[in-house]
Amino acid sequence: MPVAGERLARILGLLSGGGVSNVAPADLCAVGHGVTDTTGAGIMLVVGDALQGSLCSTDEVSRSLEDLQYTLGEGPCIDASRHDRPVLEPDLVAPTRPRWPAFTPPAVDTGARAIFGFPLQVGTVRLGALNLYRDRPGPLSQDAHADALVVAGVIGQALLVMQSRTEEGTVPAQLEAGANLRYVVHQAAGVASVQMGVPLPEALARLRAHAYAADRPLDEVAEAVVGRRLRFDPEGDARAT
Repeated sequence: MPVAGERLARILGLLSGGGVSNVAPADLCAVGHGVTDTTGAGIMLVVGDALQGSLCSTDEVSRSLEDLQYTLGEGPCIDASRHDRPVLEPDLVAPTRPRWPAFTPPAVDTGARAIFGFPLQVGTVRLGALNLYRDRPGPLSQDAHADALVVAGVIGQALLVMQSRTEEGTVPAQLEAGANLRYVVHQAAGVASVQMGVPLPEALARLRAHAYAADRPLDEVAEAVVGRRLRFDPEGDARAT
C-alpha cells in the first residue's frame, strides 16, 4: 500500500496544474471517482448543518443522488459532514442496518447500489462531503478507501483556497460556475420562517416535509413560497394563494 505522501503526490498529479491553486470543481469530482474505482462522484457543500447545494457531479446518477439528499435532508453526505466520519453503505438494496428511509428507495431507482460519503473538513472548518456511488454492491477496497480520504482532504484545501480569494460573504466564481447552490431554497426558508414564527432550520425542515408529502421538487416548492403562491400558516400547514 502506498505511503501517505506518495498517495497525496499521485492524486495531486492528476489535477490540472498538479495542485489545488487553480483547480476546477469538475476536476475534483472526476479525480474523486477516478481513483476510487467507483461509478460516479459528487460534492455537497454544507455550512454548519445547512446544506448549500451540489458543487459538481460526474454523471446524471450523481446529480440525482445529490438532489435527493438536498431535497430529503438525509443521506451519506449529510451524515458524513454532520458526524465528521466516513459513512459507508456497500449494499443499498440489502443493507445490514437500514437507514435513510426516504432517500434509499429513490436512490436505488436511479441505479445506485452502493454509496459512500467522506467529510470535507480542514481543521475545525466543515465544508461538506464527497459522495461516491457504484452501480454494483460491494465495499471500497482498503486502497480505494485510503484514496478517498486523501481526495477529501485535497478537496477541502481547494475549497479554502477558492474562498480565500473572494470577499467575505460572497461565493467564489469557481464555486458558482456549474454548481447548484439552491439560493431560492434559502430565500424560501427565510420567508417561511417569518410566516410560521419558527427558526430557519425548522422552516427548512417543514419545506422539505411539504415537498416530500406533495411529491414536488424542493426547488419548485421554494419558488412558490418566494413568489407568494404558497404560504405557510403558524401551524405549519401550507396553502396556495
